[in-house]
Amino acid sequence: MSKSYKELLHPIRAFVFDMDGVLTNGSFHLGEDGRPIRNFNSKDGYALQLAVKKGYIVALISGGSCERARLSFQRAGLTDIYMNARDKTEAWKDLLAVYEHDGLQPENMLYMGDDIPDYHLVQAAGVGAAPADAAPEIKAIADYVSPKKGGEGCVRDVIEQTLKLQDNWMLTEDFHW
Repeated sequence: MSKSYKELLHPIRAFVFDMDGVLTNGSFHLGEDGRPIRNFNSKDGYALQLAVKKGYIVALISGGSCERARLSFQRAGLTDIYMNARDKTEAWKDLLAVYEHDGLQPENMLYMGDDIPDYHLVQAAGVGAAPADAAPEIKAIADYVSPKKGGEGCVRDVIEQTLKLQDNWMLTEDFHW
């Protein structure tokens, strides 16, 4: 008998996200300098920061690149940011190697992706997740499909569910921003 999605969340210690289509809705505007301008959801941002402050590993693996986004994620506390990752599997392996001394294993990781380049990581993670508007191939293999679309709170959804299940969602008295 296979485990339910909620049961799979118990050992999660790391969250890994794709950027375009997960942390954003996948569309962007071009700035006057020709660089893409992406929109991110503030509720996703809050959940990312909270997970980092609660001691979870939070990483980004993206085929895209945006220096402004990198700086924003770093300000939120993310230290493992892989941009221009043409082979996301290599970035995944590197992330595991970085935390090998902490005993991090794929079953301790939740990966959320939305399209074909994410396929192998959705399969490899202890919990493979997808936003509501992910490609059908990704939704077909995901352990969980959020009711929220990319850039519209799907990241908050999986982080909040995990932290609540692990009794780690609310701020404690000794927790300060």
